[in-house]
Amino acid sequence: MSTAYLALGSNLGDREANLRQARERLEAMGARIVRRSSIYETEPQEVCQQPWFFNQVLEVETALAPLDLLALIRKIESALGRERIIAKGPRTIDIDILFYDDAMLATPDLQIPHPRLSGRRFVLEPLAELAPDLRHPATGRTVSELLATVQGQRARSGTLSTPPFASRFTLHARARSRACSRE
Repeated sequence: MSTAYLALGSNLGDREANLRQARERLEAMGARIVRRSSIYETEPQEVCQQPWFFNQVLEVETALAPLDLLALIRKIESALGRERIIAKGPRTIDIDILFYDDAMLATPDLQIPHPRLSGRRFVLEPLAELAPDLRHPATGRTVSELLATVQGQRARSGTLSTPPFASRFTLHARARSRACSRE
C-alpha cells in the first residue's frame, strides 16, 4: 500500500456535501482514508470573481499506482459534475494528488509532487494540520516550512455544522492577497 495526500476543493453548490461525496467515492473505489483535515474556507486565487472554496486534505492508503489514482479521481470529478470550462474557475469538485509516498513523477497528465502546492495556503494549511513534518521530496523543506513562506491568501477553518459558519471560523490572514482580497 502507498500513502498519498489528496487536496479536495469545491466552490459550487453544496460545498460541504461535495467534499463528503468525494470522500465517500474515494473510499468506495480504492483509496482508504486514514486521516482528514478540517475543512477550510479559502479565498479564490487568480480567478477572483467566484465564490470562496471549501478545501480539505486527505491522507489515503491505496494500492493504485499514481496514474490509476488519477484516473479514479477524474472519474469521481466527472460523476460529481466537474466541468473544465475556465482554468482555475468555479467547480463542484477538484481533487489533486499532492504527494504519493516520496515519489517524484512528471508525465504530461500528472506531476507529483503537485507543481504548485508550495505557494498555496489553501493546500498547505490543511496539509500542515495532518503532516507538518512531511518533507517535499524535491526541496527537502517541510510542509510547515513551506506554509511559513506563503504570503496572503485568506483561509478560515472551523466547525461548519452550525450556520452561519463564518462566525465560528478562525481567520488566518497573515497577509492580504493582492489579487483577490475582499473586504
